Amino acid sequence: MAYLIDGHNLIPKIPGLSLQDLDDEEQLVGQLQQFSRLRRKQVEVYFDRAPVGFHGQRAFGQVKAHFVRQGITADQAIQARLKQLGKAAKNYIVVSSDHQVQAFARSVHAQVVPSEVFARELISLAGENRGSNPPPDQPLSEQEVAEWEEFFRQRPAKAPRSPGKKSSFT
Repeated sequence: MAYLIDGHNLIPKIPGLSLQDLDDEEQLVGQLQQFSRLRRKQVEVYFDRAPVGFHGQRAFGQVKAHFVRQGITADQAIQARLKQLGKAAKNYIVVSSDHQVQAFARSVHAQVVPSEVFARELISLAGENRGSNPPPDQPLSEQEVAEWEEFFRQRPAKAPRSPGKKSSFT
């Protein structure tokens, strides 16, 4: 099973991460890379509100990060991806606490995991990995280094979110 994850919906559910952090998306991608590597699962994570010119898809190992352009929400992008998958949607797990996204995912026979539940799995996985003798860190491949360098070259500094700005999670 592969995962489709609403990133901004998940971030506030993970202790130590905040939507106010300048590198919140990068931190989540890092945790999802560890999850993907240890669980041997493919992950697609969706982040909305990408500034003009910085939207698009980037691969980080088995994690594909979709930076959704302004004017479209991550919820809409996830639903569009599920439509694109057609009958194969049944092979995906959607991670979101948004009830509309959950209902749509169920309607196409995808499994649903609330963000809070998935966050606990990430936390548990990090604890398991810390408690065991983890394999030595492997250096990044040249391709991974190039992808991260390109990512950081293209990412503008995040403007602080205004207190009145609508949250992307429910």
